[in-house]
Amino acid sequence: MVKVVAPTLEEAYKKASQAFDCSIVELDIEVVQAPNSGLFGLFRKDAVINVTHKRRKEKEAHPGTEKRERSGTSAGEEALENARREIEEGVVKLIESSCFDAYVKQVDMDNEGVVHICLDGEDAALMIGKEGYRYKALSYMLHNWIKLKYGLNSTLEIASFLQSQRKGVENYLEQFSQRVEEGGRVQTKPLDGILVKLALEGLRKRYPDKYVAIRTLKNGRKVIVVNEHKKEQGKKEER
Repeated sequence: MVKVVAPTLEEAYKKASQAFDCSIVELDIEVVQAPNSGLFGLFRKDAVINVTHKRRKEKEAHPGTEKRERSGTSAGEEALENARREIEEGVVKLIESSCFDAYVKQVDMDNEGVVHICLDGEDAALMIGKEGYRYKALSYMLHNWIKLKYGLNSTLEIASFLQSQRKGVENYLEQFSQRVEEGGRVQTKPLDGILVKLALEGLRKRYPDKYVAIRTLKNGRKVIVVNEHKKEQGKKEER
């Protein structure tokens, strides 16, 4: 058994997954202590979990001992499923109380503990808004709620908006990568909202050994800087 301590349950699950080099669904997780942000930074509590690998645990059992069949899911899996269900119920109530003709298509959680929310409906375009401004607001609100209450990350898809944005960013990064390959310090065109996040993730995945960071311009828009070496670039650039 391995004890894992982290600021959030999500980070604890990731640490456990990395420690055993497997998906969290292959682990038997007992939540010993749920995280608590405390009050004004005081009395803060980290997430504490006890972890064992299901298959290894079975192999280590005495050959003559009768193995008891597990009833239901492990405590860790149950906690994740309860969180997913609560999030789904909350999103359903939010959409039903809104003025949009829309519905919750799906709320899933992947093996990394990231919650994926998918909405659709007749008013999907209205929910997205011009240049995605309503999408940004809703995504920001849901992300903060899920992060603060459950310690989990999340993504929001409305119709196929996120998918189309992701595809557009990937096409742009294909061209931008040519400049990166030439070496030196380069930066993207000014980006907004979800495009910044998608481009940052894409570039860090492509160039794990390079310095990739967000830089905020005077007009509030953001660019992503790529440099040869991982080093501090000043306070204006955010990791």
